Amino acid sequence: MNQVSLAIGFGLVTSAILALSAVGFTLQFGVSNIFNLAFGDVMVVAALVAYAVNAAGADIWVAMGAGAAAGAVASVLINRLVFVPFLRRGTSLFTMVMVSLAVATILSNGLQVVAGTTFRSYRVPAEASLHILGMLLTPRQLVVIGIAAASMLALHGLMRYTRIGKAMRATATDAELARSCGIATDRVTGIAWAISGALCGLGGVALALNLASFNFTFGSSFLLVIVAAAVFGSVGQPYGAMVGALVIGMASELAAIVTPSLKSVVAFGILVLVLLVRPNGLLRAGFVQRVNVSAR
Repeated sequence: MNQVSLAIGFGLVTSAILALSAVGFTLQFGVSNIFNLAFGDVMVVAALVAYAVNAAGADIWVAMGAGAAAGAVASVLINRLVFVPFLRRGTSLFTMVMVSLAVATILSNGLQVVAGTTFRSYRVPAEASLHILGMLLTPRQLVVIGIAAASMLALHGLMRYTRIGKAMRATATDAELARSCGIATDRVTGIAWAISGALCGLGGVALALNLASFNFTFGSSFLLVIVAAAVFGSVGQPYGAMVGALVIGMASELAAIVTPSLKSVVAFGILVLVLLVRPNGLLRAGFVQRVNVSAR
């Protein structure tokens, strides 16, 4: 079987998982200007909740829904209880990064205490792989790709055609101006964090499912790739994150044909190359705008 075709199939799965995660990550930055380094640990929280639901006898897709809900709740709580109080004090961007790093460390150590270092696997039935255009994919992987595609389409519809989506875009562009125009920016930000948290949860469960076994560290390891995809498309730009996820996901799997150790090297090599040409990412206007807003 053609190795390139196989790699493209694996790349589609990786890109789907990465799209869910990177779009959630960049959406949080877009509305709050917070580079949330605790994002990967929230993915682990979602995966563990899904594991508990699955272990109790629920279908894996029901468990994934529970994981998405857990990701939404955890994200909203972190934002409301930790980030918002600091932002109201006018905390600088650098300090907010340190705050998010502290939250990530607390969550990581807390997860280690609660879940231990044991590797876990979801209880799922064995499935035969399907041959599609030279690619080798399981039905579960196809469902994950479908969930990612549906989520991206739903987010596009929300952002473009609903009042809350337009309010989110206005808040991301200029929160002060949006507030002066009568937009309840606090409520809009809370909704955005809930949506991004749900995407984070979906990405966490999908990644854990794709890994076959996972422990409390898998989220922080994947966070570097998420950041690469988000920065590739300009942090704060959901559409850019989608493109970044596709490019980096496909490139990393194609590079694995040579040797698996090249996956991360190629991902960050592409990122460095793009940033040399376009320092603010693929969609530079949105990123520059966010930086300017934060400096006011």
